[in-house]
Amino acid sequence: MLLAALVLAGCKNSPPANVAATVNGRAITFTDLDKTYKSQYTATTENANDDLTSIQKLEVLRSLIDNEIMQQRAEKGGLMATDADVDTKLNELRAPYTKEKFDEQLKARGMTVEDLKVQLRKDLSVQKLFNKEITSKINITDSDVSNFYAANRNSFNLAEPQIHLMQIVVTPSADPNAKNLKGDKAKTDEEAQKKIQAIEARLKQGQDFAMLAQNYSEDPNTAANGGDLGFVPESALEKTGPELYKMILSLQPAQLSRILRTADGYRILKMVSREPAGQRELSDPRVQQSIRENLLTRKDQLLKSAYYEIARNEAKISNYIARGVMEGAGKTGK
Repeated sequence: MLLAALVLAGCKNSPPANVAATVNGRAITFTDLDKTYKSQYTATTENANDDLTSIQKLEVLRSLIDNEIMQQRAEKGGLMATDADVDTKLNELRAPYTKEKFDEQLKARGMTVEDLKVQLRKDLSVQKLFNKEITSKINITDSDVSNFYAANRNSFNLAEPQIHLMQIVVTPSADPNAKNLKGDKAKTDEEAQKKIQAIEARLKQGQDFAMLAQNYSEDPNTAANGGDLGFVPESALEKTGPELYKMILSLQPAQLSRILRTADGYRILKMVSREPAGQRELSDPRVQQSIRENLLTRKDQLLKSAYYEIARNEAKISNYIARGVMEGAGKTGK
């Protein structure tokens, strides 16, 4: 609770007890922060130095603040998930597992079923908010598709057989260049393994690959585009090594790979399609679908980023941890 002490000692106007931040007057407690922090940094908390712990907690608090802002917007818009919504989602999550295995997974995350239901209600409510405020407003026209094809026609001329892949990447050390919507990054190999396994479980439950990539992938080049690697020449895949090359070629369209251990961490691949050599014309439905999905993902990412910024600007936020850290640094510098 070093940060709590810093806050209480450093602020001229001390916040209410156990309050790390407020969003429009609603408190985010140190209890909430510590619980979320421990679930994300279980392998690093004991050995982390004070500055690293402070950095990590500020990152976690920023995520909690963003979530609270969106939660309040969902409430205001009458978009809160119902008990039926939560129960349906919970049953979906339980379906692939025995009760014992499901309970083990919850325990490993330091959660109870009630904790999970609270989190599901928040996630589903924010999803409803995004569907209304963002997704419903995206319109990719035929003209948009045609213009994109005209500007990128050469990229649809395949000199050799190619494979269209998507990926979700999790690394054992946080890359400052990696950005995803949740601001979620593994810091150790143990965290990376747990994170990629949780993502795999959600994929097996039928959750959208592109959305999970946007939310959680740690690849700075593909996360924003929903993990889309585009068309990869078979000759390039050969360089990945014989076993990986053989595994990728064995995938069928829409099929997922197992969790792959690579030099930079862990990844899951999705085979989108196989394409023989030659020019792909706009009249090909697969080309139109690929372009439409690409444009939709880009627009969705852009609008969500803008929506978050506007929502933060309109919210009244008091981050007592950040304030305490700065005031504490000012005192030590005297």
